Amino acid sequence: MRILIIAATATELKPVLPGSGMGKQSIETLVTGVGLLSTAVALMKKINEQKPDLVIQTGIAGSLLHSLPIGKAFAVKTERIGDLGVAEEGSFSSIFKMGLADPDGIPFSSGGLTNPHGQLLELTGLQTIDAVSVNEISTQPSRIQYYQNILGASIESMEGAAFHQVCLDLSIPFVQIRGISNIAGVRDKSKWQIPLAIESSADAVKNLISKI
Repeated sequence: MRILIIAATATELKPVLPGSGMGKQSIETLVTGVGLLSTAVALMKKINEQKPDLVIQTGIAGSLLHSLPIGKAFAVKTERIGDLGVAEEGSFSSIFKMGLADPDGIPFSSGGLTNPHGQLLELTGLQTIDAVSVNEISTQPSRIQYYQNILGASIESMEGAAFHQVCLDLSIPFVQIRGISNIAGVRDKSKWQIPLAIESSADAVKNLISKI
């Protein structure tokens, strides 16, 4: 099986480089860069070079919920794009609410990008949660509440939705694994646990590959 492991940064990817307890699988890696656009372009180019049988995205995420343990890894079931739309009069409307896109137009379902590969998600052994992808790290309570209460997201990243959309469009099995590094809105980095989040995510990736 040809497995492609991607991450936004080299720091997030380093613990899962080939040779780090990956067994005999054929594994390639890719640093996509930070953000939705960089991820989509880099991933599309890589897949065009050699179509993998499975793509795994690893990395850190901010939690929108205080109940999620810092440092714990989760598998993402559904992704949404959080800031594609218009902000006016104290509220935000997505492109779906504005009528600019069909919330059920392929590959979307009710405005979300859902991973249909249930067996792969189960193999991770992780709790599955929903996520939102943003271009700007969230600090405003109103925006965090929108992501949490309206979009139903538990964590946020800057790349996940692009990853889901590319893999869904190209019909390639995929899994997104994220370690929680911080609580969204808290910019005091002394409270962040980035190394622990990266380690937890990497361990989960290695565990998944060992079962395939």
